[in-house]
Amino acid sequence: MSELRWNPLLRTYTMVAANRQNRPHMPKDWCPFCPGSGKVPEHFDVHLYPNDFPVLSQAPDNVTNNNSALYHASQAYGKCEVILYSPEHEASLYELSVPHITKLVQLWKERFIKLKKDEKIKYIFPFENKGAEVGVTMPHPHGQLYAYGFVPLKIKTELDSCKDFYQKNERCLFCEMNEEELTDGRRLITKNEHFIAYLPYFTDYPYGVFIVSRPHKGSFADFNKEEEIALAQILKQITGAFSKIYDRSFPYMMCIHQVPVNSEESYANCEDYYHFHIEFYPPLRAKNKIKWYASSEMGAWAAANVVAVEDSAKVLRDALEAFENQ
Repeated sequence: MSELRWNPLLRTYTMVAANRQNRPHMPKDWCPFCPGSGKVPEHFDVHLYPNDFPVLSQAPDNVTNNNSALYHASQAYGKCEVILYSPEHEASLYELSVPHITKLVQLWKERFIKLKKDEKIKYIFPFENKGAEVGVTMPHPHGQLYAYGFVPLKIKTELDSCKDFYQKNERCLFCEMNEEELTDGRRLITKNEHFIAYLPYFTDYPYGVFIVSRPHKGSFADFNKEEEIALAQILKQITGAFSKIYDRSFPYMMCIHQVPVNSEESYANCEDYYHFHIEFYPPLRAKNKIKWYASSEMGAWAAANVVAVEDSAKVLRDALEAFENQ
């Protein structure tokens, strides 16, 4: 049973997917994402794999619990996909070549363009969970993509803030943030012609990097070939720098934010005020210590960072230098 249940307190949906309770932990001697498993091609660089336990579907279950004036449910319409980064079981994103990562960027772009053609889909969200610390049960290098039939609450909050800033200042909020971080410099990690990576002034994780397009672009669909390569390059740099901070496998959540689709009524002209960016949520605050998202953060949305990001930015810049010089 899968459905969307409306939360009237937050005015958003909770996705209910009872089938995901049965997701397996991967056996030690077998991986469905490895060549030879019978599940994937014998040869691939990156590969689109159907999610075996989707929370969203383009042929969703019928909703039965929809008879209350206060509570209501909707069909869990959408799409859930798995994107394999490499056939190598132990590879990490930073260990792949820039041309290889560029193929991943191009696959993200292809899926965005394809999925937006479905008018019932409103938001396309590629992401990666890396490490047992964030609940990963399948360690083979991969990410996922959820195509929602609604705009999720965090994205809606960002969109509303960006729209408000644009109406007051006739400027994109992310373009303004980029200029602020470039001018200040203390939180800047690296940059190239098309992208900039920094720890935002306000980020709530010690190493919560943002990668932001330098030109005003709304989605993967807006990127040319040079920008695809530049994004691959900076993704390799940042994830490689993570690996050098504590000289251990570095867990993170990587969340790709872009403009909504098929949402003209709610977000007309959002390309004018919203901006492509990637947000990282790495849970480590020390080599073997987790920065827990606990009661204040989860229950009140009152985030707290245990480190001044100006200090952790220097650590990350040093880690990037070590990665590039290895």
